[in-house]
Amino acid sequence: MALTYQAFFQHELEKAIKSEIQRLKDNLVLAHGTFDFAAYKHQVGIITGLQRALELAEEAEAIANGDESRRG
Repeated sequence: MALTYQAFFQHELEKAIKSEIQRLKDNLVLAHGTFDFAAYKHQVGIITGLQRALELAEEAEAIANGDESRRG
């Protein structure tokens, strides 16, 4: 099955975002003693933003595939 460039790009972008989320989570767990509260909140905010980006990508893909019920 051949992927179009857009499908390949989307797949790789989602994979990179998920990898970054996991890296940031691991960093929070392994370095919990070295973060002050502001840095912790910042890292959690980045993770939350990346997770929201994945949700929006899924929503956009559903709309592009004809699922109008997901339109906001």
